[in-house]
Amino acid sequence: MRVLAIESSCDESAAAVLDTTAGLMAHELYSQVELHRAYGGVVPELASRDHVRRLLPLVKAALARAGTRPADLSGIAYTAGPGLIGALLTGASLAASLAYAWTLPAIGVHHLEGHLLAPLLEKDPPPFPHVALLVSGGHTQLIEVAAIGSYHLLGETRDDAAGEAFDKSAKLLGLPYPGGPQLADIARHGTPGACTLPRPMLDRPGLEFSFSGLKTAVLHAVRAAPLAEQRRADIARGVEEAIADTLTAKAVRALEYTGLDVLVVSGGVSANRTLRERLDAAVRAHGARAYYPRLEFCTDNAAMIAVAGLARLEAGQRGGLAIEARAQWPLASLPQLAA
Repeated sequence: MRVLAIESSCDESAAAVLDTTAGLMAHELYSQVELHRAYGGVVPELASRDHVRRLLPLVKAALARAGTRPADLSGIAYTAGPGLIGALLTGASLAASLAYAWTLPAIGVHHLEGHLLAPLLEKDPPPFPHVALLVSGGHTQLIEVAAIGSYHLLGETRDDAAGEAFDKSAKLLGLPYPGGPQLADIARHGTPGACTLPRPMLDRPGLEFSFSGLKTAVLHAVRAAPLAEQRRADIARGVEEAIADTLTAKAVRALEYTGLDVLVVSGGVSANRTLRERLDAAVRAHGARAYYPRLEFCTDNAAMIAVAGLARLEAGQRGGLAIEARAQWPLASLPQLAA
């Protein structure tokens, strides 16, 4: 089977072609970072309008790169949620229109399932079952993954996601958008131990997270002394270490709880170097192994949507002609795939 996939959940427009035999044949992406930089964050209406401009040319480019005609496709997958509703509607409308015109089945894909399955694009994919740590700007979750389509939520954040904590801390430090990567960059110049910040909820049992208190602690640290260049780097390092330590400790705790020895880490924050280093060391000490998608597939992309969509099309799932888009969509509500 061969699938065309479209991603438009937030501020990345993307298209990809994936084949069960040939693998990933093409993936195209356009980032709207420059468009939103002047506003310090994503403006939903601007994001939607830019998707309208970008998506169809990206689809044409992906099909051309893959040497694929509509007649070669077995279906079209698209991100149906969760995400910005206007942005989702642009991709869903295009996918439904193409599916109708080309007489192909379409399947709406859960964005988080795409992130969970992104490591399957690698030459050495993770085995099932495993524990997944999903960390992004909007989500921080620990999930027990028995198989594709079989997910059990172990714990999630009670407030801010890890990526949101990165971005809000960066804004408090006066760093430009997008803040998370900027914070990680200056954190390399910070002095270890110069700014110690709380590791939220590590002193409590369970697998839930909370990062709102960390954000408040950063605010107090910023106000405590003049924000010179070294002081900014020290606080940035403190933020990065606090988030990495918290995620690492809870991930190891999840492995212990489930008795599994494989950890999959995905989502935009999984690209953070400090987090990867600490997770690798802790998971290895636990006698387990961590798997990650390559950096280009950590953030939003259509290749991961293609993986999830292809799996569901192979299982016989089909969407109707209705345009499906959901701003909120619990992962637990997904139908399981037949064994």
